[in-house]
Amino acid sequence: MPAVEVGRICLKKLGRDAGRRCVIVDVIDKNFVLVTGPKEVTGVRRRRVNISHLELTEEKIEISEEASDEEVRNALPRTVQAAEAKKNPRE
Repeated sequence: MPAVEVGRICLKKLGRDAGRRCVIVDVIDKNFVLVTGPKEVTGVRRRRVNISHLELTEEKIEISEEASDEEVRNALPRTVQAAEAKKNPRE
């Protein structure tokens, strides 16, 4: 199982963003992390999420802790951005 760490790309399992990809930006404690889509790319806004509501993937990007949405957007692989843009038109 992949580790819960900054830069890990995840899939939201529950809630209004279920089925959408997001990136862990900060680990708050053993139960919660701060994630972002960013909203312009995947539709997931920056928010605190219970780890049990995430499905961790093997994919990881190199970002600093508490990176801005712009930094995350620039670090995301272009293929991920294109796929998400097709699945989730901008809201």
